[in-house]
Amino acid sequence: MAKNKTIETQQSVTDFINAVENEAKRNDAFELVKIMQETTGFEPKIWGPSIVGFGSYHYKYESGHEGDAPLAAFSPRKAATTVYFYLPEENREELLSKLGKHKSSKACIYINKLTDIDLEILKKIISSSTEYTQNLYPSK
Repeated sequence: MAKNKTIETQQSVTDFINAVENEAKRNDAFELVKIMQETTGFEPKIWGPSIVGFGSYHYKYESGHEGDAPLAAFSPRKAATTVYFYLPEENREELLSKLGKHKSSKACIYINKLTDIDLEILKKIISSSTEYTQNLYPSK
């Protein structure tokens, strides 16, 4: 079975964010660290080469594939900052509709800049996603 590439590393979060070329994106990344740390209660860690994650959980799929992943995470990518989330379908669209200017996929929110979105709604998304994931994959 293939080994997961996105694993927790010992890389410095501050060094990683300071290496982000775009100053606005770098400032947003530092703000997201504060928001996610306050919302989840977990310290930031670098996962893989480019994800800032908070907390972790162990998943195991019916296929047998298993691994660890951060409970909440983001990545300051060139095109847009990606926020990773996992929400139940029943409140997913309601929260996303109130977020502000963004794009989304099944498990990602793409944000150009934090000033485009409602940070209180983002905090609700992070909190709901963390709680939902912890309930879906409880610690043993």
